[in-house]
Amino acid sequence: MMQAEHSTDGATVVDPGAGRIYVGLMSGTSLDGISAAVVQFLDAPQSLAHHLLGFTLSEYSSAQRDRVAAAMQRGSAEEYCRLNFVLGDWLADAAEDAIAQAGVARASVTAIASHGQTLWHVPGQSTWQTGESAVIAERLGIDVVSDFRVRDVAAGGQGAPLVPMADSLLYSHPERWRLLQNIGGIGNVTVVPPGGDVTRTVAFDTGPGVAVIDAVVRMLYPGLRYDDRGAIATSGKADEAVVESLLRDPYFAQSPPKSTGREYFGTAYADALIAVCEANGCRPADTVATAVALTARSIADAYRAFTPAEAEEVIVSGGGTRNVALMQALTSAVEPRRVVAFDDLYYDAEAKEAVAFALLAHLHVTGRAGNITAATGARGPRVLGKLAPA
Repeated sequence: MMQAEHSTDGATVVDPGAGRIYVGLMSGTSLDGISAAVVQFLDAPQSLAHHLLGFTLSEYSSAQRDRVAAAMQRGSAEEYCRLNFVLGDWLADAAEDAIAQAGVARASVTAIASHGQTLWHVPGQSTWQTGESAVIAERLGIDVVSDFRVRDVAAGGQGAPLVPMADSLLYSHPERWRLLQNIGGIGNVTVVPPGGDVTRTVAFDTGPGVAVIDAVVRMLYPGLRYDDRGAIATSGKADEAVVESLLRDPYFAQSPPKSTGREYFGTAYADALIAVCEANGCRPADTVATAVALTARSIADAYRAFTPAEAEEVIVSGGGTRNVALMQALTSAVEPRRVVAFDDLYYDAEAKEAVAFALLAHLHVTGRAGNITAATGARGPRVLGKLAPA
Protein backbone atom coordinates (compact mmCIF):
# COMPACT_ATOMS: atom_id res chain seq x y z
CA MET A 1 0.00 0.00 0.00
CA MET A 2 1.26 3.47 -0.88
CA GLN A 3 0.05 6.78 0.43
CA ALA A 4 0.99 10.43 0.29
CA GLU A 5 3.01 12.13 2.99
CA HIS A 6 1.34 15.28 4.34
CA SER A 7 1.98 17.78 7.08
CA THR A 8 -0.64 18.29 9.78
CA ASP A 9 -2.29 21.08 7.79
CA GLY A 10 -2.73 18.87 4.70
CA ALA A 11 0.11 20.32 2.62
CA THR A 12 2.32 17.87 0.76
CA VAL A 13 5.84 17.45 2.14
CA VAL A 14 8.59 16.25 -0.19
CA ASP A 15 12.25 16.96 -0.83
CA PRO A 16 12.16 19.08 -4.02
CA GLY A 17 15.63 17.85 -4.96
CA ALA A 18 14.64 14.19 -5.26
CA GLY A 19 12.23 12.04 -7.26
CA ARG A 20 11.08 11.79 -10.86
CA ILE A 21 9.35 14.68 -12.63
CA TYR A 22 6.40 14.27 -14.99
CA VAL A 23 4.06 16.53 -16.92
CA GLY A 24 0.37 15.57 -16.87
CA LEU A 25 -1.92 16.83 -19.66
CA MET A 26 -5.71 16.68 -19.49
CA SER A 27 -8.44 17.93 -21.82
CA GLY A 28 -11.77 17.08 -20.20
CA THR A 29 -15.40 16.67 -21.19
CA SER A 30 -16.21 20.28 -20.26
CA LEU A 31 -13.95 21.49 -23.13
CA ASP A 32 -12.56 24.37 -21.09
CA GLY A 33 -9.01 23.83 -22.31
CA ILE A 34 -5.87 21.85 -21.52
CA SER A 35 -4.68 21.48 -17.94
CA ALA A 36 -0.93 20.88 -17.57
CA ALA A 37 0.68 19.95 -14.27
CA VAL A 38 4.39 19.48 -13.57
CA VAL A 39 4.65 16.98 -10.73
CA GLN A 40 7.44 15.30 -8.82
CA PHE A 41 6.93 11.84 -7.33
CA LEU A 42 9.15 10.34 -4.68
CA ASP A 43 8.81 6.62 -3.99
CA ALA A 44 9.79 5.42 -0.56
CA PRO A 45 9.04 2.16 1.29
CA GLN A 46 5.27 1.97 1.88
CA SER A 47 4.65 5.53 0.63
CA LEU A 48 4.39 7.79 -2.39
CA ALA A 49 4.91 11.52 -1.91
CA HIS A 50 4.23 14.15 -4.56
CA HIS A 51 4.97 17.82 -5.07
CA LEU A 52 3.22 20.10 -7.58
CA LEU A 53 5.97 22.15 -9.22
CA GLY A 54 3.79 24.10 -11.64
CA PHE A 55 0.38 24.26 -13.26
CA THR A 56 -1.11 26.02 -16.27
CA LEU A 57 -4.54 26.06 -17.91
CA SER A 58 -4.54 26.81 -21.62
CA GLU A 59 -8.11 27.81 -22.42
CA TYR A 60 -9.52 26.82 -25.79
CA SER A 61 -10.56 29.58 -28.16
CA SER A 62 -14.15 29.46 -29.43
CA ALA A 63 -12.90 28.03 -32.73
CA GLN A 64 -10.89 25.31 -31.03
CA ARG A 65 -13.77 24.37 -28.73
CA ASP A 66 -16.25 24.26 -31.61
CA ARG A 67 -13.92 22.06 -33.64
CA VAL A 68 -13.54 19.48 -30.87
CA ALA A 69 -17.25 19.59 -30.02
CA ALA A 70 -18.18 19.03 -33.67
CA ALA A 71 -15.86 16.00 -33.84
CA MET A 72 -17.69 14.49 -30.87
CA GLN A 73 -20.89 14.53 -32.90
CA ARG A 74 -19.84 13.62 -36.43
CA GLY A 75 -16.77 13.98 -38.62
CA SER A 76 -14.95 12.60 -41.64
CA ALA A 77 -11.88 10.39 -41.59
CA GLU A 78 -9.92 13.37 -42.89
CA GLU A 79 -11.10 15.66 -40.08
CA TYR A 80 -10.36 13.06 -37.39
CA CYS A 81 -6.84 12.58 -38.78
CA ARG A 82 -6.20 16.32 -38.96
CA LEU A 83 -7.62 16.93 -35.48
CA ASN A 84 -5.42 14.17 -34.04
CA PHE A 85 -2.27 15.98 -35.20
CA VAL A 86 -3.56 19.49 -34.50
CA LEU A 87 -4.54 18.51 -30.97
CA GLY A 88 -1.11 16.94 -30.55
CA ASP A 89 0.34 20.40 -31.24
CA TRP A 90 -2.04 22.05 -28.76
CA LEU A 91 -1.04 19.52 -26.11
CA ALA A 92 2.65 20.08 -26.87
CA ASP A 93 2.15 23.84 -26.50
CA ALA A 94 0.51 23.30 -23.11
CA ALA A 95 3.31 21.02 -21.91
CA GLU A 96 5.94 23.48 -23.10
CA ASP A 97 4.27 26.36 -21.24
CA ALA A 98 3.92 24.34 -18.03
CA ILE A 99 7.56 23.26 -18.06
CA ALA A 100 8.67 26.85 -18.54
CA GLN A 101 6.34 28.09 -15.79
CA ALA A 102 7.66 25.46 -13.38
CA GLY A 103 11.24 26.44 -14.16
CA VAL A 104 12.47 22.89 -14.75
CA ALA A 105 14.77 21.72 -17.51
CA ARG A 106 13.27 19.49 -20.19
CA ALA A 107 16.07 17.00 -19.57
CA SER A 108 14.84 16.56 -15.99
CA VAL A 109 11.35 15.44 -17.10
CA THR A 110 11.03 11.65 -17.10
CA ALA A 111 7.88 11.59 -19.26
CA ILE A 112 4.80 13.49 -20.34
CA ALA A 113 1.43 11.90 -19.58
CA SER A 114 -1.21 12.86 -22.15
CA HIS A 115 -4.82 11.89 -21.61
CA GLY A 116 -5.76 13.66 -24.84
CA GLN A 117 -9.38 14.44 -25.64
CA THR A 118 -12.11 11.83 -25.42
CA LEU A 119 -14.19 11.77 -28.60
CA TRP A 120 -16.06 8.56 -27.86
CA HIS A 121 -16.54 6.37 -24.83
CA VAL A 122 -18.91 3.41 -24.56
CA PRO A 123 -18.18 1.65 -21.25
CA GLY A 124 -16.93 -1.89 -21.68
CA GLN A 125 -17.06 -1.67 -25.47
CA SER A 126 -14.78 1.00 -26.91
CA THR A 127 -13.05 4.26 -26.04
CA TRP A 128 -11.21 6.84 -28.11
CA GLN A 129 -8.89 9.63 -26.95
CA THR A 130 -7.24 11.74 -29.64
CA GLY A 131 -4.16 14.00 -29.65
CA GLU A 132 -1.12 12.46 -31.34
CA SER A 133 1.52 11.55 -28.76
CA ALA A 134 4.25 11.30 -31.41
CA VAL A 135 3.78 15.01 -32.13
CA ILE A 136 4.33 15.85 -28.45
CA ALA A 137 7.41 13.60 -28.21
CA GLU A 138 8.87 15.06 -31.41
CA ARG A 139 8.22 18.66 -30.39
CA LEU A 140 9.60 18.44 -26.86
CA GLY A 141 12.12 15.60 -27.08
CA ILE A 142 10.55 13.87 -24.05
CA ASP A 143 9.00 10.40 -23.74
CA VAL A 144 5.19 10.50 -23.87
CA VAL A 145 2.80 8.01 -22.27
CA SER A 146 -0.75 8.22 -23.65
CA ASP A 147 -3.88 6.21 -24.49
CA PHE A 148 -4.39 5.11 -20.89
CA ARG A 149 -7.95 3.83 -21.12
CA VAL A 150 -7.77 1.21 -23.88
CA ARG A 151 -5.88 -1.47 -21.94
CA ASP A 152 -8.49 -1.49 -19.20
CA VAL A 153 -11.26 -1.81 -21.80
CA ALA A 154 -9.36 -4.62 -23.52
CA ALA A 155 -9.25 -6.38 -20.14
CA GLY A 156 -13.04 -6.22 -19.85
CA GLY A 157 -13.17 -2.98 -17.88
CA GLN A 158 -15.09 0.26 -18.34
CA GLY A 159 -11.92 2.21 -19.12
CA ALA A 160 -13.05 4.70 -16.48
CA PRO A 161 -12.76 6.14 -13.97
CA LEU A 162 -8.94 6.16 -13.83
CA VAL A 163 -8.46 9.03 -11.37
CA PRO A 164 -9.21 6.77 -8.34
CA MET A 165 -5.63 5.48 -8.22
CA ALA A 166 -4.42 9.03 -7.56
CA ASP A 167 -7.29 9.71 -5.16
CA SER A 168 -6.20 6.72 -3.07
CA LEU A 169 -2.44 7.11 -3.25
CA LEU A 170 -2.22 10.90 -2.99
CA TYR A 171 -5.25 12.23 -1.07
CA SER A 172 -6.23 9.71 1.61
CA HIS A 173 -6.61 10.52 5.29
CA PRO A 174 -4.77 8.29 7.77
CA GLU A 175 -7.86 7.73 9.94
CA ARG A 176 -11.02 8.79 8.07
CA TRP A 177 -12.96 7.64 5.03
CA ARG A 178 -13.24 10.26 2.30
CA LEU A 179 -15.40 10.81 -0.76
CA LEU A 180 -13.45 12.61 -3.48
CA GLN A 181 -16.03 14.04 -5.85
CA ASN A 182 -15.07 15.52 -9.19
CA ILE A 183 -17.65 17.62 -11.01
CA GLY A 184 -16.48 18.13 -14.57
CA GLY A 185 -18.69 17.48 -17.57
CA ILE A 186 -19.49 14.19 -15.85
CA GLY A 187 -19.52 13.62 -12.08
CA ASN A 188 -17.39 10.88 -10.54
CA VAL A 189 -16.61 9.87 -6.98
CA THR A 190 -13.85 7.84 -5.34
CA VAL A 191 -14.56 6.21 -2.00
CA VAL A 192 -11.15 6.32 -0.27
CA PRO A 193 -10.64 4.22 2.87
CA PRO A 194 -8.35 5.32 5.71
CA GLY A 195 -4.73 5.09 4.61
CA GLY A 196 -5.65 4.88 0.93
CA ASP A 197 -5.71 1.08 0.65
CA VAL A 198 -6.35 0.55 -3.08
CA THR A 199 -7.72 -2.95 -2.44
CA ARG A 200 -10.67 -1.34 -0.61
CA THR A 201 -11.14 1.66 -2.90
CA VAL A 202 -14.35 1.96 -4.94
CA ALA A 203 -15.12 4.55 -7.61
CA PHE A 204 -17.75 5.24 -10.25
CA ASP A 205 -19.37 7.98 -12.33
CA THR A 206 -22.32 9.45 -10.45
CA GLY A 207 -23.91 10.81 -13.66
CA PRO A 208 -24.04 14.33 -15.11
CA GLY A 209 -21.70 16.99 -13.80
CA VAL A 210 -21.98 20.28 -15.66
CA ALA A 211 -22.42 18.79 -19.16
CA VAL A 212 -26.22 18.82 -18.99
CA ILE A 213 -26.35 22.18 -17.20
CA ASP A 214 -24.08 23.80 -19.80
CA ALA A 215 -26.01 22.27 -22.71
CA VAL A 216 -29.29 23.57 -21.31
CA VAL A 217 -27.80 27.06 -20.90
CA ARG A 218 -26.46 27.10 -24.46
CA MET A 219 -29.85 26.08 -25.85
CA LEU A 220 -31.94 28.49 -23.81
CA TYR A 221 -29.52 31.43 -23.72
CA PRO A 222 -27.82 31.69 -27.14
CA GLY A 223 -24.41 33.30 -26.85
CA LEU A 224 -23.70 31.90 -23.38
CA ARG A 225 -21.42 28.88 -22.90
CA TYR A 226 -22.37 28.25 -19.30
CA ASP A 227 -24.14 29.77 -16.28
CA ASP A 228 -21.44 32.02 -14.80
CA ARG A 229 -21.24 31.26 -11.06
CA GLY A 230 -24.77 29.84 -11.23
CA ALA A 231 -26.45 33.23 -11.49
CA ILE A 232 -29.23 32.00 -13.82
CA ALA A 233 -29.99 28.93 -11.70
CA THR A 234 -30.08 31.06 -8.56
CA SER A 235 -32.78 33.25 -10.14
CA GLY A 236 -34.92 30.21 -10.97
CA LYS A 237 -36.68 27.43 -9.08
CA ALA A 238 -36.11 23.75 -9.75
CA ASP A 239 -39.11 21.66 -10.77
CA GLU A 240 -38.85 18.85 -8.23
CA ALA A 241 -41.33 16.66 -10.09
CA VAL A 242 -39.12 16.77 -13.18
CA VAL A 243 -36.03 16.01 -11.08
CA GLU A 244 -37.75 12.98 -9.53
CA SER A 245 -38.76 11.68 -12.96
CA LEU A 246 -35.24 12.12 -14.34
CA LEU A 247 -33.74 10.29 -11.36
CA ARG A 248 -35.68 7.19 -12.43
CA ASP A 249 -33.22 6.81 -15.30
CA PRO A 250 -31.75 3.26 -15.10
CA TYR A 251 -28.18 4.59 -14.94
CA PHE A 252 -28.64 6.00 -11.46
CA ALA A 253 -29.85 2.68 -10.02
CA GLN A 254 -27.11 0.66 -11.73
CA SER A 255 -24.57 -0.69 -9.24
CA PRO A 256 -20.85 0.12 -9.64
CA PRO A 257 -18.59 -0.38 -11.45
CA LYS A 258 -20.11 2.01 -13.96
CA SER A 259 -19.07 4.94 -16.10
CA THR A 260 -20.80 7.27 -18.52
CA GLY A 261 -20.12 10.28 -20.73
CA ARG A 262 -21.52 12.92 -23.06
CA GLU A 263 -22.74 10.11 -25.30
CA TYR A 264 -25.44 9.56 -22.65
CA PHE A 265 -25.69 12.80 -20.67
CA GLY A 266 -25.22 15.20 -23.55
CA THR A 267 -27.16 17.33 -26.01
CA ALA A 268 -30.00 14.88 -26.62
CA TYR A 269 -30.48 14.42 -22.87
CA ALA A 270 -30.56 18.21 -22.38
CA ASP A 271 -33.13 18.52 -25.19
CA ALA A 272 -35.38 16.03 -23.41
CA LEU A 273 -34.97 17.81 -20.07
CA ILE A 274 -35.94 21.15 -21.62
CA ALA A 275 -39.00 19.61 -23.30
CA VAL A 276 -40.27 18.12 -20.03
CA CYS A 277 -39.66 21.36 -18.13
CA GLU A 278 -41.42 23.48 -20.76
CA ALA A 279 -44.39 21.10 -20.72
CA ASN A 280 -44.58 21.75 -16.96
CA GLY A 281 -44.57 25.52 -17.49
CA CYS A 282 -40.99 26.20 -16.42
CA ARG A 283 -39.31 29.47 -17.26
CA PRO A 284 -35.80 29.19 -18.78
CA ALA A 285 -34.17 30.00 -15.42
CA ASP A 286 -36.31 27.30 -13.77
CA THR A 287 -35.09 24.78 -16.33
CA VAL A 288 -31.44 25.64 -15.58
CA ALA A 289 -32.18 25.34 -11.86
CA THR A 290 -33.75 21.93 -12.55
CA ALA A 291 -30.59 20.75 -14.34
CA VAL A 292 -28.53 21.92 -11.35
CA ALA A 293 -30.81 20.07 -8.94
CA LEU A 294 -30.51 16.90 -11.04
CA THR A 295 -26.71 16.92 -10.76
CA ALA A 296 -26.77 17.58 -7.01
CA ARG A 297 -29.46 15.01 -6.28
CA SER A 298 -27.88 12.31 -8.46
CA ILE A 299 -24.62 12.69 -6.52
CA ALA A 300 -26.37 12.58 -3.14
CA ASP A 301 -28.49 9.56 -4.12
CA ALA A 302 -25.35 7.74 -5.27
CA TYR A 303 -23.74 8.34 -1.88
CA ARG A 304 -26.73 6.93 -0.04
CA ALA A 305 -26.93 3.86 -2.28
CA PHE A 306 -23.30 2.98 -2.89
CA THR A 307 -20.99 4.52 -0.26
CA PRO A 308 -20.40 3.74 3.44
CA ALA A 309 -22.15 5.95 5.98
CA GLU A 310 -18.86 6.52 7.81
CA ALA A 311 -17.56 8.47 4.78
CA GLU A 312 -18.62 11.82 6.21
CA GLU A 313 -16.18 14.11 4.36
CA VAL A 314 -16.82 15.08 0.71
CA ILE A 315 -13.85 16.73 -1.01
CA VAL A 316 -15.03 18.44 -4.19
CA SER A 317 -13.04 19.46 -7.26
CA GLY A 318 -13.70 20.22 -10.92
CA GLY A 319 -15.20 23.08 -12.89
CA GLY A 320 -18.58 22.58 -11.24
CA THR A 321 -17.22 24.01 -7.99
CA ARG A 322 -17.33 27.47 -9.61
CA ASN A 323 -21.12 27.22 -9.92
CA VAL A 324 -22.37 28.68 -6.64
CA ALA A 325 -25.91 27.38 -7.16
CA LEU A 326 -24.63 23.85 -7.76
CA MET A 327 -22.39 23.89 -4.70
CA GLN A 328 -25.24 25.15 -2.51
CA ALA A 329 -27.56 22.46 -3.87
CA LEU A 330 -24.93 19.77 -3.35
CA THR A 331 -24.13 20.87 0.21
CA SER A 332 -27.83 20.69 1.07
CA ALA A 333 -28.41 17.38 -0.73
CA VAL A 334 -25.57 15.45 0.96
CA GLU A 335 -26.21 16.61 4.55
CA PRO A 336 -25.14 15.60 7.18
CA ARG A 337 -21.97 14.88 5.21
CA ARG A 338 -19.53 17.79 5.15
CA VAL A 339 -18.46 19.35 1.84
CA VAL A 340 -14.87 20.64 1.63
CA ALA A 341 -13.17 22.28 -1.36
CA PHE A 342 -10.11 20.41 -2.64
CA ASP A 343 -8.28 23.74 -2.90
CA ASP A 344 -8.60 24.25 0.85
CA LEU A 345 -6.74 21.02 1.59
CA TYR A 346 -4.16 20.75 -1.18
CA TYR A 347 -3.68 23.06 -4.19
CA ASP A 348 -5.58 24.45 -7.18
CA ALA A 349 -8.22 21.82 -7.92
CA GLU A 350 -7.91 22.57 -11.64
CA ALA A 351 -4.61 20.68 -11.50
CA LYS A 352 -6.00 17.53 -9.90
CA GLU A 353 -6.83 15.46 -13.01
CA ALA A 354 -3.60 16.42 -14.74
CA VAL A 355 -1.71 15.30 -11.62
CA ALA A 356 -3.63 12.01 -11.72
CA PHE A 357 -2.46 11.23 -15.24
CA ALA A 358 1.09 12.24 -14.36
CA LEU A 359 0.85 9.58 -11.65
CA LEU A 360 -0.38 7.02 -14.19
CA ALA A 361 2.68 7.78 -16.32
CA HIS A 362 4.90 7.27 -13.26
CA LEU A 363 3.23 3.91 -12.62
CA HIS A 364 3.69 2.99 -16.30
CA VAL A 365 7.38 3.87 -16.24
CA THR A 366 7.92 1.91 -13.02
CA GLY A 367 5.91 -1.09 -14.26
CA ARG A 368 2.94 -0.85 -11.89
CA ALA A 369 -0.80 -1.13 -12.48
CA GLY A 370 -2.78 2.08 -12.92
CA ASN A 371 -6.33 0.75 -12.75
CA ILE A 372 -8.39 -0.16 -9.71
CA THR A 373 -10.48 -3.16 -10.73
CA ALA A 374 -13.28 -2.41 -8.26
CA ALA A 375 -13.70 0.92 -10.07
CA THR A 376 -13.45 -0.21 -13.70
CA GLY A 377 -14.49 -3.87 -13.57
CA ALA A 378 -11.41 -5.07 -15.46
CA ARG A 379 -10.30 -8.70 -15.11
CA GLY A 380 -7.25 -7.62 -13.17
CA PRO A 381 -4.64 -4.90 -12.55
CA ARG A 382 -2.98 -3.63 -15.73
CA VAL A 383 -0.12 -1.29 -16.58
CA LEU A 384 -1.89 1.48 -18.52
CA GLY A 385 -0.73 3.59 -21.43
CA LYS A 386 1.41 3.40 -24.56
CA LEU A 387 4.90 4.84 -24.84
CA ALA A 388 6.06 7.20 -27.60
CA PRO A 389 9.82 7.50 -27.03
CA ALA A 390 11.59 10.82 -27.42
